[in-house]
Amino acid sequence: EGAEGEAEKLYVGETLGTGDGPKVDIALVALEGTTIVARGGPNALAVIAIAEDGGFLTVPNIYMDKIAVGPGLPDGIVDLDNEPADNLAALADAKGVPVSDLVVCMLDRPRHGKMIAKIREAGARIRLILDGDVIGVIATSQPEAGVDIFLGIGGAPQGVLAAAALRGVGGQMQGRLVFRNNDQRTEPPRLGIENFKQKYAAHEMASGNVTFAATGITYSAMLEGVRHVAGGAITHSMVLRSMTGTFRFIKGHHDFNRFP
Repeated sequence: EGAEGEAEKLYVGETLGTGDGPKVDIALVALEGTTIVARGGPNALAVIAIAEDGGFLTVPNIYMDKIAVGPGLPDGIVDLDNEPADNLAALADAKGVPVSDLVVCMLDRPRHGKMIAKIREAGARIRLILDGDVIGVIATSQPEAGVDIFLGIGGAPQGVLAAAALRGVGGQMQGRLVFRNNDQRTEPPRLGIENFKQKYAAHEMASGNVTFAATGITYSAMLEGVRHVAGGAITHSMVLRSMTGTFRFIKGHHDFNRFP
């Protein structure tokens, strides 16, 4: 939830548990999309992922430039260093469709103005989301979500979580840290990051055996939001495992009277 000294609980590097079980890495965002919830919008999630010890790339709470596509495509089909038009042309060719059939998901931010113009010039369609780039990346792997590629700059911790999800369902992703000022360059070396221009693939951000879970807080194309019923609530969650490649949906019924 933040750096040590800035967050009372769940700060980066905090040790949790009894120490009796296997040692693992945990990455989480307790509420992915606080602004979404405040506005009553879609795509808000509670997210957690677990990897083998040392499996997660430890990143500061800064920005990350991301690109992601779903499974079943040639390796290296897209690249962060390519122009949007080149990535879209390669993706359209691999899918056997015109560029105009592709849907690009990205955060609705002023910083993406030039990229949006390039995407529209290339002829692709755009789905702008207010927040929630974790589910935006996952959507590229789910045909029913109607998203072909995710592009743009979002949170670095969310990038690691999105990579953990893709490890479970397949797909390709690259991420590169983005520094808005020199002060932000002091934290990465303390976390073991020396090359500020490095592109990280999904398996470099989330390596080994990875389990990812997310529960919908508000409605999305893949998850229902929390639904309050008399005396309780109903939740809808997804669980993904890299070891088995399984993608499970879980519907939970919670009795508030039984567990106050």
